[in-house]
Order: sequence, then structure tokens, then C-alpha cells
Amino acid sequence: MTAEDEDRERDDSDSLESGSGPADPATDSSLEAVVSRVRERVIPDDAEREALSTAATTLIDRADAAATARCPDADVLQVGSTARDTWISGDRDIDIFVRFPPNLDRETLEEYGLEVGHETLPSGHEEFAEHPYVKGKFEGFDVDVVPCFRLESATDIRSAVDRTPFHTRYLNERLDDEITADVRVTKQFCKGIGVYGSDLRTRGFSGYLTELLVCEYGGFRPLLEAASDWNPPVRLDPERPDSSSVDGSDTAPVQFDDPLVVIDPTDPERNVAAVASADNVARFQHYARDVLESPRESLFEPHEPAPLDAAALRAHLANRGTTPVAVRFDAPDLVEDQLYPQLRKSLSGITSKLDARGFDVFRATTFADDSAVVFVELAVTERPALERHDGPPVHVRSHAEGFFDAYADDPDAYGPFIDGDRYVTEREREFTTATAFLESERLLEAGLGAHVETALEDGYDVLVGDDVTELLGEFDRELARYYDPRP
Repeated sequence: MTAEDEDRERDDSDSLESGSGPADPATDSSLEAVVSRVRERVIPDDAEREALSTAATTLIDRADAAATARCPDADVLQVGSTARDTWISGDRDIDIFVRFPPNLDRETLEEYGLEVGHETLPSGHEEFAEHPYVKGKFEGFDVDVVPCFRLESATDIRSAVDRTPFHTRYLNERLDDEITADVRVTKQFCKGIGVYGSDLRTRGFSGYLTELLVCEYGGFRPLLEAASDWNPPVRLDPERPDSSSVDGSDTAPVQFDDPLVVIDPTDPERNVAAVASADNVARFQHYARDVLESPRESLFEPHEPAPLDAAALRAHLANRGTTPVAVRFDAPDLVEDQLYPQLRKSLSGITSKLDARGFDVFRATTFADDSAVVFVELAVTERPALERHDGPPVHVRSHAEGFFDAYADDPDAYGPFIDGDRYVTEREREFTTATAFLESERLLEAGLGAHVETALEDGYDVLVGDDVTELLGEFDRELARYYDPRP
């Protein structure tokens, strides 16, 4: 036995005697152990890989035959996370891009693209992003068949989807086994904390953004450590980390008004993180600190609250002492990426009008299923019959005289009188309750989304106080999230 072996045997003996042997991998709470267990769960097994490969090959062959029959110069690519081997076990997405030569006109590309999509997915349906494409199911996978132009550079794009093949090529040149494994863990972490997805309902981290962040920082843990100290706005430029310009010249870089800016390495005029909302960037930062301080697998699993029942909802209402009001209407027939921006615009418009009329908004949200709801919690629901209206300073003659003349002969107004250096009048308030405003035609002047305004014109309900229990059943989980808020 060598001296080294004797030392190792002595160390093992000491560990056993002291009861401090190696930690049980199943219960070890270190970040490395937690990540290792998550990593094992999110790596697709051989059966998943085989099923995906078989399905993708069939779809590519179909698309290629249909595309080249119409345009001999067309070709077909698989893109996205399944093409980069960064997909998570259980994900069922296959993205097929049909590339046409740039001399093809846009109208013909769209025509050929839909024809190829329907031949590839006979039971598919058409959806529209920047241009129409075909979406459907095949062998249990969710499939998109998307037409685009085959270009030499992402800066020459003619539609947003033209960039996607460049993303796949860029990352395939930079991903190795270790980074790929950390990408999967990061995606699962983002899913667990609710920030994964670039759709306009989630407004979170896309798969491409997640991959770029892991590559930029060199792994999952380095990303967490960096994010813990982010001070938005954060700007990352993977291809030009030390440059003050986007093209190597003395020109200043493109400016973006976003909390997180990650310059697309294939297109320096695009922020990959543009869709990520400020609260989702902050949420990622919060949980980065949380998992570093207290590693646990529960942070890698989405939290689905138990449905709220009527008794629990009434208890929340009694405890809070605020008044919930809900404007409920038939949800416009739109895809989520069109619906949710309109709902948020409408929420902003309605809450601004309520605040301006003195009905103090405590908190608010919006959600949709078959119905759509603007849900507002008010600290104040009733105001006096009069409201104070401040006019201009008396010394601003033209405006001051106009204000005075407007109210001097109004029998329903008190004043005008002088308070400090300006005219003031106390006039009749248009709405003394929030309910009266919400039930009036004035609601339609609140800066609503176009389709939301049309839906409200067709009719809506205003639910106040305990009446919001009528939302249970359709929105019990949404209300559970509202009354159990988490970072």
C-alpha cells in the first residue's frame, strides 16, 4: 500500500467514525446536487429522442417534396431547441422552416408557404404572425411549418422569421455538452419561476434568450450569480463585449429602452430580450438570489395554486377591506399574442380613469378564457357630490380670465374663488361611485384595445364586492394567484 492509499484509507475511516460520510445524492441540498438531480430529469431519454427524430424526418421529407415541387431552389430546415438539442424532456415542439430564394416575391412566398404547410400537416390550421403559417399536431408533437426567405445575412431580413435559421447556426457553433446541459437546467428554472416564454401573455425569457445568457456567462450558476447583481438596464452584447458601437465603427450603439438588453449576435439592431417585462426580469433576479441562498428542487417546478372557493374568496374580501370590481365580457376571438396586449392596454386605460376620478386603485390585473375580465381592487369606491377643480394662477391673464368666465355664471358650481394665487371652483362630480362610471358610456373613452372596445359595446357585466364570486369556476386559479401573490 502506498502512502497515498494509507492517507485515503485514514480519511475514509475518520469520516465513518465521525458520521460525516458522503452526502446522500437524493437529499443533498447543495446547489450542485440540486442541479444534478434536475439535470437528470430534463434530459430527454433515448425513446423521446427516437420519437422526435422519426417525426421530424417524416415532416422534413414531406415539406421538402412539397416545397421543391413549387420552387426547385427551396430547402427545408429544422430549427429551434430540438434542432440545437437544448429541448427539455416532455417538450413536444418541432419547428420546420421552409426557405425560399430571396428573388421570390412576398405574396408568392406566403402562397407557397401555406400550400407546403398543408401538405406537410394535412390536419393543420393556419395562424398568422408576421405572415401566415401552418400549425398542427403530428405523432403527439406540436408542429409549426413556417416559410421564410433564404438570406446571406440576418441584417438583410425581409420578415422577422428570416432570422431564425441564423440563430440555430450561431448557437450550434458554440454549444457543447456542458453548456447544453446548463441550458436545459436554466430553461426548467425559468419554467419553475414562471418567466419562460416570449409570448405576449408571459412576456418572459425565450428559449433563444436563455441559451444566449447561459453561453454569455458560461453556465447556470455563473448566470445566477451575475443576475443577482444586475442593475437594470443591463446591456449584453455577445459579439461585441468591449465595443461601444454595433459595427466596430465610432458610431454609438443602438439604444434600447428595456430593462434587459441582449444584442442579437446575428443582428446588432435587435434586442433579443425586448419582450421580457420589467417584472419578469426582477422575478428572475429575485429567484436567482433565492436559489443560490437556499437551493431546492421546488423552484424548478411551476407553482399551480389550488382553486379558490367562494368561502376563501369572501374571507379575503373581509380581511382586506377593499372593494373588488370586475368588468366581465366575452373574450374577443383573437390569438393570445393579440389578445393580451389589448387586455393590458384596456387595464391601463380603465385604471387610469378610475384613479383620475378619485377611485384609488389598490391593485389590478386581467385574465381571459371564454370570458375576459378586467379585475380592479379599489381603496375608494365612493366620492363626494362635488370635486375641486383648480384653475390657472390669476396672473396668467388669458387663461385665468377664460377659466373665471367659464364658471362665473354656473349655478351648480361654488366659486370661482381664489386659493393662494389661483382660481378654484368646486363643481358637481360626474360620477360619485366607481360602479356608475364603469357602467356608463364613459368607459368606452378609457383608451381601450380596439377589439376590447368592440366587445364592450356588445355588452358587459360589472361585478362589485361579493358579486366577484361569480368569476369562480372559470377563474378560480387566477383569483387564487391574485390573493396569494408571490415574487
